[in-house]
Amino acid sequence: MDLCAVVLAAGLGTRLSPLTDLRPKALCPVGNVPLLDLAIESVRPFAVDVAVNVHYRADEVIGHLRGSGIHISDETSQRLGSAGAIGHLRDWIRGRSVLVRNSDAYLTGGLERLIDGWTGTGLRILVVDRGAPSDFGTRQYVGACLLPAATAAALPDGFAGLFDLVWAPAWQAGELECVLADGDFVDCGTPRDYLHANLIASGGASVIGAGAVVDGTVDRVVVWEGGYVGRDEHLRECIRVGRDLTVDAS
Repeated sequence: MDLCAVVLAAGLGTRLSPLTDLRPKALCPVGNVPLLDLAIESVRPFAVDVAVNVHYRADEVIGHLRGSGIHISDETSQRLGSAGAIGHLRDWIRGRSVLVRNSDAYLTGGLERLIDGWTGTGLRILVVDRGAPSDFGTRQYVGACLLPAATAAALPDGFAGLFDLVWAPAWQAGELECVLADGDFVDCGTPRDYLHANLIASGGASVIGAGAVVDGTVDRVVVWEGGYVGRDEHLRECIRVGRDLTVDAS
């Protein structure tokens, strides 16, 4: 099957502020690897081509991807939403089916379950079962889905979301296939969840970025690259950026 992938990285990340005042959410690291890189790595085994849409702090994302061979979909002038992002890429997609991946969804499992057995027809999404009311019954969408070529081709080149335009109607019609993810999932939307994803990646240990210096003590802490923790500091369940910014994530 000729499958392309679109990684969504245009979000403002307002709930993750003040971290996203300094860099786009897609470039915030989990386990010292930018979320965007983890998302791209997860789709590459299945997709012939990969595109990334950009909006907030677009120049930083574009610079990060320079030389990678990734197609950039520039939404600087207007953020298009998850459905509009696909519609805007219609000429690049060229009638192919699309694997869509949210860059801010941290997944420890791969996408094999999502892909296996899919014939290119029918809407298929990756979920976890929360055992309580969620997006689709008790199942929560975890940031990866498959769109048949005909569905992708019909999406508008304007602001629209996949949930309202595609998934909710398909769910009501009994035509949405939900595939259970085989690992952990964290939506890295808040400092608390962002820290949680890092602690999963590290096995519970603090995550210290390249060039960071920790002279004090840290317990369940993320220290971004180049950060500093002073000799008299005792940090717990937070994110340290530079020498002075400490974001509570307890």
